[in-house]
Amino acid sequence: MNRDELRILSWVTAAIFVVVAGVWRPRRLHWTVLGSVLLFAALNVGAGIYVLNHFEDPRWSPGGEPPLSAPSFAGTPVVGQFLGPLDSALNGVVGGVNEFLAFKRALPISLDFLAASGWALLVSFPLAILAASVSFAVARRRTADFARYRATVDVLQDELEQVKRQISSGNAAGTDPASVPRGQLTATDSP
Repeated sequence: MNRDELRILSWVTAAIFVVVAGVWRPRRLHWTVLGSVLLFAALNVGAGIYVLNHFEDPRWSPGGEPPLSAPSFAGTPVVGQFLGPLDSALNGVVGGVNEFLAFKRALPISLDFLAASGWALLVSFPLAILAASVSFAVARRRTADFARYRATVDVLQDELEQVKRQISSGNAAGTDPASVPRGQLTATDSP
């Protein structure tokens, strides 16, 4: 993969994650978006590290520049046999220069990926605050709904106890309108 494919891969993977997780758990979309941004950041860090670990790869060279090569002095007439060690030393120096140039070409590409990851992390902080706020509001609403349902159940239990007492005391429903739970009066029971 070249750098453009790595860049596209991180965007596409984050988008697929949002779609799949959003369809799977639509009520937690705020956390899904945050997770997608963090996934994007992690993928960009991984791509940056990959580029730095493979800095000698020719994919990171913008113009496909060939590596430097050292001239050989071993084929020089008369003194060539004495210059053999110079060839190996010169090849070592040129190899080091080639590694440095490859690293120099790969570093900006890696820094682009790391910068994209940094921007994603910067965006993730407000998203985390927003997601936590939404979750807090949802939890608060659920607590209020539960309290409301609990109050309704308590009222219904009280009314049920009143009906049980009326039945157990042998009192017919409607002889004493004050003891009948509200909403239970019939047309014959009105005062």
